[in-house]
Amino acid sequence: MTYTAKDYSTLIGMEGFSQTLLNNHFTLYQGYITNTNKLLDSLAAMLKEGKTATPEYAELKRRLGFEFNGMRLHEYYFENLGGKGALDKSGKLGKKLAEEFGSYEDWEKDFKATATMRGIGWAILYQDNVSGRFLNQWINEHETGHPAGCTPLLVLDVFEHAFMIDYGLKRADYIEAFFKNLDWSAVEARLR
Repeated sequence: MTYTAKDYSTLIGMEGFSQTLLNNHFTLYQGYITNTNKLLDSLAAMLKEGKTATPEYAELKRRLGFEFNGMRLHEYYFENLGGKGALDKSGKLGKKLAEEFGSYEDWEKDFKATATMRGIGWAILYQDNVSGRFLNQWINEHETGHPAGCTPLLVLDVFEHAFMIDYGLKRADYIEAFFKNLDWSAVEARLR
């Protein structure tokens, strides 16, 4: 099976995200898909050829996590954008956020604090599939730091490519634009 890029061109025109920024971001996303497919093909060929005990095979296996997660996290990110940013606080997700964090506002404060930490990576609201609990998590690289057995609900890209064209070093301003364009129905649909 070959992965193909999804079309997120409907996001062009979102307030706070220039067409240049989005087109660059879509191109980067396409690169993750291309590299995921190449790695899967190479690994399948090496398996068939009996080359699984090689350093090359091991390195490609490790690299697959980076490329695959780069692809998938960008899909989650793009798919939770395109809305009008207003969460129905009396809905299932709004109530769960308030239950877990004391209030929606406290959850948002914690999520934004996570997203503005120094470094590159992702801020992700996860739901633990065992307990149902929510947690805001910092992911350093695409493949590092994901809590096992958790579902990403809200995904925010805080690598520089996601904001520097439009915001320079003002990551907090980008995060505000992100919140104004959230599609909370997409986030709520990910709840278990």
